[in-house]
Amino acid sequence: MPLPRMPILRASLATAALALLTACDDTGTFDIDMRGPSAGLDTTEAARRATAPRPQPDARGVISYPNYQVAVARRGDTVATVAGRLGLPAGDLARYNAVAPNAPLREGEILALPSRVAEPVGPVAPAGTPGKIDVTSLASGAINRAETGAPSAQAPVAAKPAGAEPIRHRVLRGETAYSIARAYNVSVRALADWNGLGGDLTVREGQYLLIPVADASRPAPVASVDASLPGQGSRTPEPPSASQPLPDEDTKPAAAATEKPASPDLGAERTAASAGGRLAYPVSGKIIRAYQKSKNEGIDIAAAAGTPVKAAEAGTVAAITQDTEQVPILVIRHEGGLLTVYANIEGITVSKGAKVSRGQTIAKVRSANPAFLHFEVRQGFDSVDPMPYLQ
Repeated sequence: MPLPRMPILRASLATAALALLTACDDTGTFDIDMRGPSAGLDTTEAARRATAPRPQPDARGVISYPNYQVAVARRGDTVATVAGRLGLPAGDLARYNAVAPNAPLREGEILALPSRVAEPVGPVAPAGTPGKIDVTSLASGAINRAETGAPSAQAPVAAKPAGAEPIRHRVLRGETAYSIARAYNVSVRALADWNGLGGDLTVREGQYLLIPVADASRPAPVASVDASLPGQGSRTPEPPSASQPLPDEDTKPAAAATEKPASPDLGAERTAASAGGRLAYPVSGKIIRAYQKSKNEGIDIAAAAGTPVKAAEAGTVAAITQDTEQVPILVIRHEGGLLTVYANIEGITVSKGAKVSRGQTIAKVRSANPAFLHFEVRQGFDSVDPMPYLQ
């Protein structure tokens, strides 16, 4: 029976990386490229990583672009403290960014400014440069202008940050950091660095994100070559006999071995994946779709709707999220930086941060036609074939 195209695969692969980044404490990426294979060499991933670093803010933490400004939070900041530093109403700044005025902010987190603030003249100060707005100097200048009758100066213009003005994206309901990164063809790591996202890459509806711009210093990618055709994409090596004749063959039979060679110690060469099935099957059933890098980042296991889904190994629930159709996705972090992802589920019985044991029921298979569990294994930032890990 042909499997229906399910939006959950896109969303599950994207949102599952939330836990991947949690395991690494800061940031990471999931490849959810669902496009078919294209002719030639694929430089998509290299192109995504060719992004410039975020420009440095001025001494107040403001980055000014021609069409908008953003503030970069410092350690210990709240929305209210940022608003106070910039002379903005805390309520306005909070509403504009869909967050509470007293909400704590991560160091480096971006807040879009609802109105433009005065900009210092001269080069942009590096991030973290100590300094405060000199209220006395500003007041003295205003008094002097009033006494001399000089016209009020226009708000000074700050030095324009190097590089192009980035797109400012407002998060819509159902979007994730991964779906946004995919839409703009940038890496999730760059998106997280530019916007100070947390380790779980959570974004909220109404939040503004800066889309990383391309790194102009990177060389343009080399034109692709159709390596699928014979003789294309590589140079044919010259045979040794073209420069000198081959040596005469020794046709004498080799002496019979007198001793049996020692057997190799295969046990000493076993990898983590081959160590006898580290993970247990989350459900019992036939595998109806195998792992295929960049197309199906896990396996699909047929199981009746309502079948209990069990944890493949002991660990901690790192993320519980939903795809664009509000179908739950669950990620468990295990020892050694290993993560397991469970999608096409419902009735989740655990919560984020909970400790789970091997074989513990964590959810049940969602009704579908056909009903199945999508199961992934992640090591670091890369998906791996789950089969060598399963018993």
